[in-house]
Amino acid sequence: MMEVNMEVSWLRVLLDNISSYLSISSMDTLYSNPAHKYYTRGEDIAKLLQPVLENLVGSDASPSELLNNGFEELSQYVDELREQFQSWEPLLSRIFYVLQIESLATKLRESSLEVFQLLKHCEQHLPADLVSPSFEDCIELVKLVGRDEVSYTIDLALIDQKEGNGPTSEVLVKIAESVGLRSNQEILIEGVVLASLKENAELTENNTEAEFIEGLISLITHMHDHLTNIKQSQLGCSVPVPPDFRCPLSLELMTDPVIVTSGQTYERAFIEKWFDMGLMVCPKTRQPLTQTSLTPNFIVKAFISNWCESNNVNLPDPLELVQSSQPFPLLLEPASDDDDECGSQPLSLVDESERGSSSPMKIGGNGRTESLDATKCEKLRQVLSRSVSAPGIVFELDSKTERNTTPPAPAPRAPPDTSVSNARVETVRRLPSARHFHHPGIIPATIRETGSSSSIESEVKKLIEDLKSSSLEAQREATARIRILSRNSTDNRIVIARCGAIDSLVNLLYSTDERIQADAVTCLLNLSINDNNKSVIADSGAIEPLIHVLRTGNLEAKENSAATLFSLSVIEENKTKIGEAGAIEPLVELLGNGSLRGKKDAATALFNLSIHHENKAKVIEAGAVRYLVELMDPAAGMVEKAVVVLANLATVKEGKVAIGEEGGIPVLVEVVELGSARGKENATAALLQLSMHSQRFCNSIIREGAIPPLVALTKSGTARAKEKAHNLLKYFKSQKQGQRRG
Repeated sequence: MMEVNMEVSWLRVLLDNISSYLSISSMDTLYSNPAHKYYTRGEDIAKLLQPVLENLVGSDASPSELLNNGFEELSQYVDELREQFQSWEPLLSRIFYVLQIESLATKLRESSLEVFQLLKHCEQHLPADLVSPSFEDCIELVKLVGRDEVSYTIDLALIDQKEGNGPTSEVLVKIAESVGLRSNQEILIEGVVLASLKENAELTENNTEAEFIEGLISLITHMHDHLTNIKQSQLGCSVPVPPDFRCPLSLELMTDPVIVTSGQTYERAFIEKWFDMGLMVCPKTRQPLTQTSLTPNFIVKAFISNWCESNNVNLPDPLELVQSSQPFPLLLEPASDDDDECGSQPLSLVDESERGSSSPMKIGGNGRTESLDATKCEKLRQVLSRSVSAPGIVFELDSKTERNTTPPAPAPRAPPDTSVSNARVETVRRLPSARHFHHPGIIPATIRETGSSSSIESEVKKLIEDLKSSSLEAQREATARIRILSRNSTDNRIVIARCGAIDSLVNLLYSTDERIQADAVTCLLNLSINDNNKSVIADSGAIEPLIHVLRTGNLEAKENSAATLFSLSVIEENKTKIGEAGAIEPLVELLGNGSLRGKKDAATALFNLSIHHENKAKVIEAGAVRYLVELMDPAAGMVEKAVVVLANLATVKEGKVAIGEEGGIPVLVEVVELGSARGKENATAALLQLSMHSQRFCNSIIREGAIPPLVALTKSGTARAKEKAHNLLKYFKSQKQGQRRG
């Protein structure tokens, strides 16, 4: 029921949010957004709501409390959806991004239906020009907005996969199209991001999420294999091209093969393009890469040359492929306009730019998708015709015609704290938090760094003044606000650094107020995600204050200080500075006595620092090996992180001795037998170093039963693991023969 002279604030907020949502249609990045079709569906609903709400604001009627609550909920969904579209970056997980958008779009649709149904119930209390066309027609229009759900398709594929039935090519193509994975490069990036998300889920012991992501990684692998098969048939060679001769990035024959630090081989032009995107990770193995140095693979190059000569095949020009408009082969062709569910005539609820992307669907009672039939399409046209001619509502048939008056957009709002988001897709899975989309050192945020609005800059400048205030309360509020602003926005990180906040944040690392100190170090961690900011933070003298926090801060501050030091150590010269400043000892202390999160942050930082040769001895002298061996217990949940640091330390004499004396050999052998692919690779590398250092260690490794798993590894491990296992078995054999001759 409608009342008079009640508060209408949420109605006005909803109108403002709708206006703000519609304004993002001018964003340059919107049409490349993988969830663009969901924007169009939200736009359809928003354009249907807007004139009704404007007329309602202009009338003497005010919404009841129940309807006002509906406006509040709908307003929040519209605003959240806008924020999600504005936060899109190419290095996010496309699958999780689309699932999150789809969940919000579904809530927006259901909430708008509820609002129209509430308006319908109080139709008799409204002026006549507010209810023409009837709200019943509006309800029908919302119901006809597309509702195909990729989450349902993904769930079915994962269930089939779990039961041992691989996804069909049709299902793979449908999922790939729905989430915007149209090229080999995008598929490989998605695999890298998912691997990072899976690691974060494992770190937080979220086994359900980790298992779900593992299934998605398997789907992505199937997509890559499917695309590889397609590309093989398109190469035009009379004989199949050996897989090892083709670049995993371009899927073409390699002309200038080079080896990255993970041991994988790529075409030089394509791996350099990969690095230029800020992706410091091996595309194939998804291992973090410590540097971008490339080593020519002369052996593979010679093999390729001989093969081409024998089979009369000409090598492609990789530079032409990279510089072409489509350097990576498309997974699928764009759908044709024939796919529209209502034939070739445009509908006012379907934007021209969405046509051909997918056929609008609705969800049946069993949850399955089914196409709209011709009768319902015709009804949609009839309802739209009535809407256009009806007084009180201005409905746009021509998408190119803008409304003459648009309510002003609201001031930008801070992003929600997505690290504690409760957003779920329809199938009871919790989406990974947005803070995990940017994994420092793995997926740096390097895209869309184009500045921010003047309003954000003005706010940041005021916050910097508060950081310098003598009032602890002002400092608390300012650091907390900058922490929020820097959490998920690349643009905000650039603005905050450009305005000069870093120096003030560094000074607050010495604050005696635990909250201020923890927020200040977390702000610096967020800002360090931007590669340019890493140098600014280090040059501002942050290293020693960060070490102070590492020694004296509370648990959260210590963890984030370790993570920040790791992020800064990505720059080579910072490895030396951090080691010389005394960070290694407190990092080892955190490794041994911190929380699980703290231990993992410390292990990651120590690994990166120990790449610098002079730091290895410091890590060993600080007692890290004993803690690392203890953390090799699977129950600790840190086997992979511990073994990679041990493999690094095993390259120096002191490290070999410490690993042997601290009981590292039995646990390393166990990892070779039972560990992950990466764990086996690093454990074997460490055992090879130990064997070559000491006959006693060599004999101990053999006694621990290393030979059978090493033999198995030569047949089924990664390329580097096979090589290390083969070399270790060969060394065992040579030692045995030497003993016999002796």
